[in-house]
Amino acid sequence: MSRIPRGAIAAALICGLAAGVGLYTFAYARGASYMTDDPRACANCHVMDSQYENWYHAPHEKWTECVDCHLPHDNVVVYYLEKGRQGAKDVYAFTTGNIPVAIRASEQTKGIIQDNCIRCHEAKVESIVMGAQPFDRYCWECH
Repeated sequence: MSRIPRGAIAAALICGLAAGVGLYTFAYARGASYMTDDPRACANCHVMDSQYENWYHAPHEKWTECVDCHLPHDNVVVYYLEKGRQGAKDVYAFTTGNIPVAIRASEQTKGIIQDNCIRCHEAKVESIVMGAQPFDRYCWECH
């Protein structure tokens, strides 16, 4: 009978430990919920409570979910790449404890939100989009 090299045993233990910690962290952080479109997932952590409550009590709650505004709808690949980018940014912030006091959308995210405002309200903003008026502000600066 052949012996298993010590290096292989050590590698197996390290991989098993990493997998165990990863699975525990994924379960503890409710990782599967982030793979859905459920707005409650956006409020899994307490720092998003006020944003969730603002959406929940606003008129958009009846018609939209967080992903309708905060993720691009060009195609499924772009959608999930951006969802992953934003998720990785959040994981980094929470893992390092570098959570901003005031949560603000990045310039990239603001562009996505603006595009989605126009996409959903195209009939109402058609004259603005078509250049009849200057479109030099974000929609939420007035609305």
